[in-house]
Amino acid sequence: MSGWKPIALIAEDVQAGRVTASELVEQSLAAIKEHAEFKAIIATLEAAAIARAKAIDERIAKGETIGRLAGVPFIAKDNFLVFGAETTAASNILKGFDAPYQSTAVERLEAEGAICVAKANLDAFAHGSSTENSDFYTTLNPHDKARVPGGSSGGSAASVVLQLAPFALGSDTGGSIRLPASFTGCVGYKPTYGLVSRSGVVAMGSSLDCVGPLANSVEDAALVLDVMAGRDAWDSTTIERDKEGYVVAAPTEMQGVKIGIIKEYMGEGLDPGVKARIDAAIEALKNAGAEISEVSLPSLPLGLAVYYVLTPAEVSSNLSRYDGQRYGHHTPDAKDVNESYTQTRMTGFGAEAKRRIMVGTYVLSSGYYDAYYKKAQTVRTKVIREFAEAFEHYDFLLGPTAPMTAFEIGANVDDPLQMYLTDIMTVAANLAGVPAISIPCGLSENLPVGLQLFAAQKHDRELLALAAKAEELIS
Repeated sequence: MSGWKPIALIAEDVQAGRVTASELVEQSLAAIKEHAEFKAIIATLEAAAIARAKAIDERIAKGETIGRLAGVPFIAKDNFLVFGAETTAASNILKGFDAPYQSTAVERLEAEGAICVAKANLDAFAHGSSTENSDFYTTLNPHDKARVPGGSSGGSAASVVLQLAPFALGSDTGGSIRLPASFTGCVGYKPTYGLVSRSGVVAMGSSLDCVGPLANSVEDAALVLDVMAGRDAWDSTTIERDKEGYVVAAPTEMQGVKIGIIKEYMGEGLDPGVKARIDAAIEALKNAGAEISEVSLPSLPLGLAVYYVLTPAEVSSNLSRYDGQRYGHHTPDAKDVNESYTQTRMTGFGAEAKRRIMVGTYVLSSGYYDAYYKKAQTVRTKVIREFAEAFEHYDFLLGPTAPMTAFEIGANVDDPLQMYLTDIMTVAANLAGVPAISIPCGLSENLPVGLQLFAAQKHDRELLALAAKAEELIS
C-alpha cells in the first residue's frame, strides 16, 4: 500500500506542475483495482474522473490557480449524490438511480479542485455497524479479511486505510464515521450538527445525520472539513462556519487543558485490550500537561435505547419516499398502485431497512407515541444537558470509540441487539449534536483501537487542534 502525501502537499505539487492530476487519478484507479478483493468500492467514476483530471491539468498549463484540493482524488460513500455513477446507498431499491444533482459537500470539494474517483460500500441506507447490511457485499477489514471494517461508512474507512485515495466522505448518524475509523485504524470526524450540509445525501435520521471526512491524519480531515463547512441554502439546518476556519495551524499545547474521562465508557463491557490502549493514551496526555479526571454523564447508558427509538422513527418517515413510482427499483407487473408499493418495497428493501421501518412506525403509532417516542425525546434532552454541564468544567471529553476491536464477519448477523450494542459509545454525540473524532491509538491483538474525543457544540476548531496534538503524542 503506497501512501499518499498530506492533502495540502499533494495539491501544492499539482499546482506547481510537479505531478499531474491525471497521474494521481490513475494512481487511485490502479489502487482500487489492485485491492478489489476488499470490496470497499461499489462503483468507479473512471471516465468522469479522468476527464476532470485532464481539464484541471490543462488549466494549470495555462497558468490558472485551481484551489486548495487541486487534483486530489477522493471517494464518496454511496449515499452521496454524485455525477458519473449511480447512487444506490447500497440498496437494491435504488439500483439504476442516476443523481439529477450533486451533494453540496461534493460540489464544494470539486470547487477547490478535488476529483471524485469512486463510490464506497456501506450498510444499505447507512443502517448498520459492519457493512454486512449492504445489499451488494460485505467490505473486508484491511487488517484481517475475516473481520468487518465497521459501519456504516465501512467502505470509506477501508478505502482510506488501503490508500485507494487520500480521503473519503462518510455520514455519521450514530457513529457511522467514527466506528469504522476505529475498526480500521484511520481518522474519522463527526462535526457539530449542521456544520456540513446534508443536501444531496440520502437521508437516514434527519435530526442526527452529519457529514464528515475519513482521512489518514487529523490535519487532512481538518482541511477537508474546512472546505465543506458552512451554511447552505439547500439545507436549513446548516450553521455558520467558524471565522478562523478549521485548518490546524498548530496542535494544541496540553498544559492546563482540562479533559474529562467519561466514567460510563470505561467500566463493564470494555474489552481489556481496548482499555489498555485508552489508558496508555490518557497517560501520554497527562505527561504532556493535560489535567485529566473522571466525569459522569449518568444518562449515557440510556443513550442507545433512546437512539434506537428515535432513529427508526425518522428512518420510517425518510424511507416512505421509496415507493417505486418515481425512481429506482419497481415491480413492473403489479396489478395496481397498492400492489406496486408492496411488491417494490418487499423486494427492494433489505431485512434491516424493513426492521427499522416496522420499529419506527410502531413507536410513532397512536397509543405508543407517548410511551416510546416522547419519552426518548425527554431523555435526549437530559443527555444534551449533561454534555453541556460537563463542558462547563472540562474543555474536552474522552473515551474509547468502541468497546471492542473489529469482530468477525457473521458474528452478530443473527443478533440485531448485539449488533446495535456496537454503537453504545458513539450515539451520544449525535443525540447531543456535539463534535467528536476517532483517532488511532495503537493495536490490541493486531487490530486497531480508536480513541474518541468530544468538544462542546461549535468548538470543532479547538477539537481538531487537540486531536492533532493527541495524534502526535500517541502515534
